[in-house]
Amino acid sequence: MEKIKFMFEDTEETVDFFVLEQTKVSGVTYILVTDSEDDDAECLILKDTSADQDRDSLYEIVEDDTELMAVSKVFEELLDDVDIELS
Repeated sequence: MEKIKFMFEDTEETVDFFVLEQTKVSGVTYILVTDSEDDDAECLILKDTSADQDRDSLYEIVEDDTELMAVSKVFEELLDDVDIELS
Protein backbone atom coordinates (compact mmCIF):
# COMPACT_ATOMS: atom_id res chain seq x y z
CA MET A 1 0.00 0.00 0.00
CA GLU A 2 1.40 3.37 -1.00
CA LYS A 3 1.88 5.87 1.82
CA ILE A 4 1.61 9.59 1.11
CA LYS A 5 1.99 12.69 3.25
CA PHE A 6 -0.58 15.47 3.29
CA MET A 7 -0.18 18.95 4.67
CA PHE A 8 -3.20 20.94 5.81
CA GLU A 9 -2.88 24.48 4.47
CA ASP A 10 -4.57 26.21 7.37
CA THR A 11 -2.49 24.58 10.14
CA GLU A 12 0.51 23.33 8.13
CA GLU A 13 0.10 20.08 10.08
CA THR A 14 1.09 16.93 8.19
CA VAL A 15 -0.57 13.54 8.30
CA ASP A 16 0.26 10.26 6.58
CA PHE A 17 -2.39 8.38 4.61
CA PHE A 18 -2.33 5.03 2.88
CA VAL A 19 -3.77 5.07 -0.64
CA LEU A 20 -6.17 2.18 -1.15
CA GLU A 21 -7.24 3.04 -4.70
CA GLN A 22 -7.37 5.80 -7.29
CA THR A 23 -9.96 6.39 -10.00
CA LYS A 24 -11.12 9.01 -12.46
CA VAL A 25 -14.81 9.92 -12.80
CA SER A 26 -15.94 12.47 -15.39
CA GLY A 27 -12.35 13.66 -15.80
CA VAL A 28 -11.81 14.21 -12.06
CA THR A 29 -9.25 12.15 -10.11
CA TYR A 30 -10.32 10.70 -6.75
CA ILE A 31 -8.30 8.71 -4.22
CA LEU A 32 -9.53 6.51 -1.41
CA VAL A 33 -7.23 6.88 1.60
CA THR A 34 -7.04 5.60 5.15
CA ASP A 35 -4.96 6.59 8.16
CA SER A 36 -4.33 2.98 9.21
CA GLU A 37 -3.64 -0.39 7.65
CA ASP A 38 -6.10 -2.09 10.04
CA ASP A 39 -9.16 -3.83 8.59
CA ASP A 40 -11.68 -1.57 10.36
CA ALA A 41 -9.91 1.69 9.55
CA GLU A 42 -11.77 4.84 8.66
CA CYS A 43 -11.31 6.13 5.14
CA LEU A 44 -11.74 9.36 3.22
CA ILE A 45 -12.44 10.04 -0.42
CA LEU A 46 -10.32 12.91 -1.67
CA LYS A 47 -10.83 14.87 -4.90
CA ASP A 48 -7.92 16.32 -6.89
CA THR A 49 -8.71 20.02 -7.38
CA SER A 50 -5.32 21.09 -8.77
CA ALA A 51 -4.93 22.62 -12.21
CA ASP A 52 -3.11 20.71 -14.95
CA GLN A 53 -0.09 23.03 -14.76
CA ASP A 54 0.27 22.69 -10.96
CA ARG A 55 3.39 20.87 -9.83
CA ASP A 56 1.74 19.34 -6.76
CA SER A 57 -1.69 17.81 -6.44
CA LEU A 58 -4.23 19.60 -4.28
CA TYR A 59 -6.83 17.34 -2.67
CA GLU A 60 -10.03 18.18 -0.84
CA ILE A 61 -12.28 15.87 1.15
CA VAL A 62 -15.44 15.04 -0.80
CA GLU A 63 -18.33 16.32 1.30
CA ASP A 64 -21.17 16.55 -1.22
CA ASP A 65 -23.49 13.60 -0.43
CA THR A 66 -24.41 12.85 -4.05
CA GLU A 67 -20.78 12.96 -5.23
CA LEU A 68 -19.63 10.93 -2.21
CA MET A 69 -22.24 8.21 -2.82
CA ALA A 70 -21.41 7.94 -6.52
CA VAL A 71 -17.63 7.78 -6.06
CA SER A 72 -17.86 5.37 -3.12
CA LYS A 73 -19.82 2.94 -5.33
CA VAL A 74 -17.03 3.12 -7.93
CA PHE A 75 -14.42 2.33 -5.27
CA GLU A 76 -16.50 -0.58 -3.92
CA GLU A 77 -16.62 -2.05 -7.44
CA LEU A 78 -12.85 -1.62 -7.88
CA LEU A 79 -12.07 -3.17 -4.50
CA ASP A 80 -14.01 -6.40 -4.10
CA ASP A 81 -13.10 -6.86 -0.44
CA VAL A 82 -13.93 -3.31 0.71
CA ASP A 83 -17.29 -2.17 2.05
CA ILE A 84 -17.56 1.60 2.39
CA GLU A 85 -20.00 2.78 5.04
CA LEU A 86 -20.94 6.43 4.75
CA SER A 87 -21.60 8.36 7.92
